[in-house]
Amino acid sequence: MLLDVRTYTVKPNTLKAHLELYRQKGMQPQTRHLGPPLAFLTTETGNPNQYVHIWVYENAGDREAKRAALWADPDWVAYVDESAKLGALVAQENKLMRPVDFFPAPR
Repeated sequence: MLLDVRTYTVKPNTLKAHLELYRQKGMQPQTRHLGPPLAFLTTETGNPNQYVHIWVYENAGDREAKRAALWADPDWVAYVDESAKLGALVAQENKLMRPVDFFPAPR
């Protein structure tokens, strides 16, 4: 199992608009190709302009195939274009992580 942990930072006062755009235009194509995320989280403490989502894959090959299909989807590309026009995103950090063997894997 491979977890893709993604942390996004947006400009102050744009988180609500950024997430609403995702809800309206990005969520459906993304979950169509990747399945539902393990988690999609906003911060309770810490940087209020960050959010995190975690996607679960069988392995690197599964991730590569699903993300290639996602990027071939015109609905996803249209969302990414709209997100760029909004101009809220400042930074993105991705970590690929594996669960340890002594705790049950998510899902």
